[in-house]
Amino acid sequence: MLRHKTGSVTEELAVISPSKLLIQNVSKSFRGTAGDVLALDRVSLSVAEGEFVCLVGVSGCGKSTLLNIIAGLEKPDSGTVLADGEPVTGPGRERLVMFQESALFPWLDVLDNVLFGLKLKPNLTRKDRYDVAKYYLELVGLTRFEHANIHELSGGMKQRVALARALAPNPRVLLMDEPFAALDALTREQLYGDLQQIWKARRKTIVFVTHNVREAACLGDRVLLFSPHPGRIQEEFAVDLPRPRDINSVDLAGYASRITRALKNFSGSELAVAE
Repeated sequence: MLRHKTGSVTEELAVISPSKLLIQNVSKSFRGTAGDVLALDRVSLSVAEGEFVCLVGVSGCGKSTLLNIIAGLEKPDSGTVLADGEPVTGPGRERLVMFQESALFPWLDVLDNVLFGLKLKPNLTRKDRYDVAKYYLELVGLTRFEHANIHELSGGMKQRVALARALAPNPRVLLMDEPFAALDALTREQLYGDLQQIWKARRKTIVFVTHNVREAACLGDRVLLFSPHPGRIQEEFAVDLPRPRDINSVDLAGYASRITRALKNFSGSELAVAE
């Protein structure tokens, strides 16, 4: 059964159980040509240890802004963000971001790109770093390509390298900002399976931003719907399907359709249609 709640539902979660992430009444404005634009308006959210949460909304609803605030890349105008009970005051190796573009270093091969991420991890010997890098390359299925040049890789393979690089330092929270949006449908489906397997193996806390409702239903334990102008969390859906999930399954399509209807009700945008 699809469970959902409306309004500022996540505030009460912090009272029930300890949170890996706790966002309380976060607001953020940006200065535009026509004056200040309120991107986020008193957003509150609690994410538990090992939970996979998807943020969904049309372009401009503030979901990427919230991700950047959690990462410490931007500061809120008001409100607080706590990670493991500590205030987030800037970027940290415990919260790593994976963006839509792989942002790999073209002058380094696959293995060296993953090793570069391990520079964030102190107290590791050279052998430790190599062992960890090779483990994560195996986890994303790229062992045979560890010495390949970046320009030799497909788009999906580049995103696998980026995922291995983000996971290798063992962050407590992985923040993913539409990492599969630029890929073709078949490659995305393959990566949905890969990411679910990796999440099952490592149980990372993941906050995943997307505008693709079906993608969110495929990956998330919860799907949070943002309304635009200003960005607010309007509804929350718990996805109670077993993993691994097939994005083409009838059950998942049913979830996605119901979430899409809710999103269209308050966004009024055709961009909200599930893919």
